Amino acid sequence: MANPTVMRDKVAVIGMGCTKFGENFQWSADDMIIDATFEALEDAKVGLNDIQAAWIGTQVSGTTNAGCTGLMLTQPLKLKQIPVSRIENGCATGIDTIRHAAMAVTLGLYDIVLCVGFEKLKDSGFSGLPEFFYHPAYAQGATAPGRWALPATRYFAHWGLTPQQGKEALAKIAVKNHKNGAKSPKAHLQREITLEQALNAPIIAWPLGLFDCCAVTDGAAAAVLCSAEIAKKFRDDYVLIKGFGCAMGPGWGKEDIDFRYDGMPETRRAGQIAYEQAGIKNPREELSLAEVHDCFTIAELLEYEALGFSQPGQAKKDIDAGFFEITGGLPVNTDGGLKAFGHPIGATGVRMVYEIYKQIQGKAQLPERQLKNPKLGLAMPQAGHPGFLAPIVAILGARQ
Repeated sequence: MANPTVMRDKVAVIGMGCTKFGENFQWSADDMIIDATFEALEDAKVGLNDIQAAWIGTQVSGTTNAGCTGLMLTQPLKLKQIPVSRIENGCATGIDTIRHAAMAVTLGLYDIVLCVGFEKLKDSGFSGLPEFFYHPAYAQGATAPGRWALPATRYFAHWGLTPQQGKEALAKIAVKNHKNGAKSPKAHLQREITLEQALNAPIIAWPLGLFDCCAVTDGAAAAVLCSAEIAKKFRDDYVLIKGFGCAMGPGWGKEDIDFRYDGMPETRRAGQIAYEQAGIKNPREELSLAEVHDCFTIAELLEYEALGFSQPGQAKKDIDAGFFEITGGLPVNTDGGLKAFGHPIGATGVRMVYEIYKQIQGKAQLPERQLKNPKLGLAMPQAGHPGFLAPIVAILGARQ
């Protein structure tokens, strides 16, 4: 990379908004876009006329007349004659709107921009994602839980965990995230569960049970970014973007006889790129919190190791020690993550940034959720499954 630090501290987040995630049958996609956007604008103390460019992210949703274009943002917001780009990058769609917007601000093309991610999934009636979303592999009989069950059993075998030990590690992740989600007013599933409930839940794809899988959800989230040079005009507690890492491979893991399903090379590389941009040497010690892609509990466990939070094979030890609890050394998914907050695909990455933004500002809604003096956070949504991953890592930090 020619200049890995070119973006560091050049772009500020000055406003964010997030709808309640859940079964939002009472709201249209436009309703959620408007709600999240105007919360972000009010937070930033700017108006729609101040927005010079915008990015809208969605995987499978759209409005009736807007098709798949930027009109799905300009129509509900009544934006006039500004550039609007529609982004789609699987489960990393939302955070990719922020990545593209940050690059444009870094280049000096715009001073103030808007990013919105949304998804309206519950109206489809599907228990999973709409059929046309799926990769051809799923049309051949595979499922998302089935694909993620493969690395779970492989990880157990490779690191010498009995099935019971492995399932307990995954169950503790589910218990942690439900506990955090129960304290998050905008989360979909605001309910704590016990370890016994997680272990004895109906099996979806062994070893993954009901509480190992995230929910299908509606929601939207929005961010207002600006040049760091002018951020202090809007607020003192703005949050700076430190860097992004995006690393996608050929997606041939399942065709590679040597591929080990217990690893995430793309996620590891995306983390390395983001750490280099942000100047992070030891993420386990330097990060104050992380929001990671727990579409399934095994995903979160593998991400601990791929992102350098745990040494290879040591994730269970850290889970048992409570290292990733909200009171632990590196709190992960302090808002409940995908597991409890829900996963409206296009909104998820922006929601992750929303949580980090609020935590760094000391405004995490409820006192029992607020971390003590957080300085640096990581957000990482990713599409696919091991062997077929598309991750994006973002690092955000408090102003110096």
